[in-house]
Amino acid sequence: MGRVYTIAPEAAFVDELAAGLLDRYGDGGTALSDVLVLLPTRRACRALGEAFLRVTGGRPLLLPSMTPIGDIDEDEIGFVAGEDAALAGAADLPPAISGIRRQLLLARLIMGRPAEDGPVGAAHAARLANELARLIDEVQTQRLDFSRLADIVPEDFAAHWQTTLEFLKIVTENWPAILVDEGCLDPTDRRNRLIEAQIGLWRSEPPAGPVVAAGSTGSLPATADLLACVADMERGTVILPGLDITLDDDSIAALGPGHPQFGIIRLLDRLGCGVADVSQWRPGAVADFWRSDIVNGALRPPGTAAAYAPLTDPAPALEAVRVVDCPGPHQEALVIALTMREALETPERTAALVTPDRRLARRVAAELRRWQVDVDDSGGTPLADTVPGVFLRLTAEAVALDAAPVPLLAALKHPLASGGEETSTFRERVRDLERTVLRGPRPAAGVDGLARAARAADGELGAWAEALAASAAPFAELVRRAAVPVPELLDAHIRFAEELAASATETGVARLWADEAGESAAGLISELRAAVKTLPPIRGAEWPALLDALLEGVVVRPQYGRHPRAHIWGLLEARLQQADLMILGGLNEGVWPPEPATDPWMSRPMRRDFGLPASERRIGLTAHDFVQGFAARDVVLTRSTRVDGSPTVPARWLTRLETLLGATDGGKDVLRRWQADGARWMRWQNELDLPPDGENLPPALPPAPSPPLAARPRRLSVTEIETLIRDPYAVYARRVLGLRRLDPIDADPGVADRGIVVHRAIENFFRGLDGPLPLDALDRLLRAGEEAFASLMDRPGVRTFWWPRFQRIARWVVDLEHSREAAVAERHTEIDGALVLPGEPAFELRARADRIDRLAGGDYEIIDYKTGAVPAKKDVNSGLSPQLSLEAAMIREGAFGALEPAAVSALTYWRLSGGDPPGQARAAGDEPEKLAADALEGLRRLIDFYDAAGTAYRARPDPDIAPRHNDYDHLERIQEWASAGGGE
Repeated sequence: MGRVYTIAPEAAFVDELAAGLLDRYGDGGTALSDVLVLLPTRRACRALGEAFLRVTGGRPLLLPSMTPIGDIDEDEIGFVAGEDAALAGAADLPPAISGIRRQLLLARLIMGRPAEDGPVGAAHAARLANELARLIDEVQTQRLDFSRLADIVPEDFAAHWQTTLEFLKIVTENWPAILVDEGCLDPTDRRNRLIEAQIGLWRSEPPAGPVVAAGSTGSLPATADLLACVADMERGTVILPGLDITLDDDSIAALGPGHPQFGIIRLLDRLGCGVADVSQWRPGAVADFWRSDIVNGALRPPGTAAAYAPLTDPAPALEAVRVVDCPGPHQEALVIALTMREALETPERTAALVTPDRRLARRVAAELRRWQVDVDDSGGTPLADTVPGVFLRLTAEAVALDAAPVPLLAALKHPLASGGEETSTFRERVRDLERTVLRGPRPAAGVDGLARAARAADGELGAWAEALAASAAPFAELVRRAAVPVPELLDAHIRFAEELAASATETGVARLWADEAGESAAGLISELRAAVKTLPPIRGAEWPALLDALLEGVVVRPQYGRHPRAHIWGLLEARLQQADLMILGGLNEGVWPPEPATDPWMSRPMRRDFGLPASERRIGLTAHDFVQGFAARDVVLTRSTRVDGSPTVPARWLTRLETLLGATDGGKDVLRRWQADGARWMRWQNELDLPPDGENLPPALPPAPSPPLAARPRRLSVTEIETLIRDPYAVYARRVLGLRRLDPIDADPGVADRGIVVHRAIENFFRGLDGPLPLDALDRLLRAGEEAFASLMDRPGVRTFWWPRFQRIARWVVDLEHSREAAVAERHTEIDGALVLPGEPAFELRARADRIDRLAGGDYEIIDYKTGAVPAKKDVNSGLSPQLSLEAAMIREGAFGALEPAAVSALTYWRLSGGDPPGQARAAGDEPEKLAADALEGLRRLIDFYDAAGTAYRARPDPDIAPRHNDYDHLERIQEWASAGGGE
């Protein structure tokens, strides 16, 4: 039997492997080049090549042959067979089917199966196809036979599983025949066959040179067989990563799938040797500490901990371990970025974050950019999240959703969108379209409706929108169809995307498919052009969801331009590598270790009976990754105590470690140091964005601008006078700065819109109506309401809620008018008035009264319609709500044109809610004549006050009377100065 070794977790695996190979086979001549090294992945091969450079100081060297054999989690699986394997028949194997083609062939089978709930959509079928492909790979990895499925679903299982078994006939009956027609093999099946061919050749004709299989735990049956073959060779060597050589027989017998040593012990059984038969690859290579002893002791199986002899003082071994508990993911990412930034201060020092949490990885990468550190993230970026990927998704959604404002603007504002113009010119056109057409209620559906709305608003803008609509028209026409061949949808979408991406100086092809992400997207689209022909016609509107499903799993990895000493690794990438600083991030249950995956096809008993590994096996693999990382020379462990507002549970390994350390005085000292270290790092990250020492930021104060007197408004409405009293800054923003609130994009009609249409309906009804109400008054008011509501009746909320309420309001108004007929001589609706107050310069007060009735006695009643809240009577009497009081003063001064000056005897609010009751007439204030005189005098004092140069337009000078709603809250920065105590 060959030799079986292990490399301790404390050592960088590939560096130790390179050094040991040089020790055994020399670093000169050709002996080393005769060695064949089998490694788990292609990444491990690259890492070993770099390790030889480090070990030799960059000296030229003939390297050994390095071949990846595949592992359970890797993206690029496959054994690369050489000429000898070809002689054994491997060269005759059909090629592996591509992932996209397999996905779409399986999706076609799924779409063709009858379903109780109707046909399966293309996007759902594509996602189900991915799950089926994973099941196929898992079954073939374990070298099982789908024909056994029928034997593991007896009648005592739920009927659901019987249905699942019927569905899985796709892979038991249909899929093998399709592979034959395609002339291909599943990738996992082909890898297994290549490995079997290699094993067969080596058993009959062992290689002349040494063969070293390193770094694999044999989690794949085919890989375990290959390692056993190497171990049986006279010149074969197997090197295991991080075997716990202190395990006794009782501990080994108690190991479960979730233990870090479970997989390696199973491999040793397959190799026919025990823990005692395994030697250190380079004895004495790690002489100063054995940190793995501590973590392995903490993770001993229950009932076997007594066999572990803890270190008397664990502090020396844990001196370079830091633990930081962070309040949330943002703080965790910033702490990690700080530790990496600190490590990069030392020349040639490397730092790596190891985490399975992709959100945390992206956060850390973003934080590092504040120091211009562009980190090498081996996890890459999903193609769907890259610039071209997002552009393709947005253009598909914009057209498929009938040019709905939000997705349309998202597409048109994308960095790639230029529409054949200079990008700046195109952006300005898009902004005009947004302001003119897309804010407020949406225009008619589709690109044609958009063009018509733009033409009605502005002729030049309409011509531009028509050109845009013409570009999208072929794609839009296909999207509206009930059945469209998928290749036609793909081609029409790509043509539209390329036309929209074109600029004045570059074609859309050059811009859309540029750089690494563009090349990846172009490669995917090229593959899709052939693969989607297998799908049946689909509804055009399904295309965006299908595109999203097809983009899933495609990752873009940068090839250059990243920092050479900063890395973010997933668990797979980190298995055989170490950096000078290792940061293990995201150490929470459900992240690291992950939650056991839920199998969509089989229950746990079914998986067990079928022969598939338990879900906990994944936990065991990630536990081994944790042990390997924890044993590195300089380690930082981080976690978030809360994520998305919910408390988290620390990874079980951290809990076990803390329990072990808490049992000794030396361990308690370590825990106290960890707490202090964590507090220090948290303090640093909190201070990162604070001003430098000695610089004190002044407290935030409410804005209080004092514009020149010439810039101050000399004409305000009666409603703006109330605003000037309650929130002067809002008047400054509107009348001095000239700012207006933009309507929301694609807005549903709101409270203000309801008030407008109700006012318009009542105004149109009463306009020109003299004398008593006609007999058909209610019908006339309802017709006026139908005209006012016409533009909004396509909104379900308006038709279902607003219109019935208006019908009740109409009945109430008509009944009230009938009861007032004897008292009312004249009705005046929506009447404008202006009152000029003398001064230098003069001031003009304007008003548009909802209703002024001349009563039979010759005096007036002012009526204001309110569809929302009605001002409190105390506010009207005190002058805080002076609208009607000022209108009364204007009547006395003859400011309403044809209305003769006369006394005002009533100020009335009509609250028109349409509820129960539908309306209510309420007196606004007491003693209208006195209120009018007081309001006019108060207005004069207010004008004089703001005509003083030192008077500022303050934001909410009195919070007790501040308006509840304000269009300028964001400019007033209320949260900033209110929380800082800047307000009075």
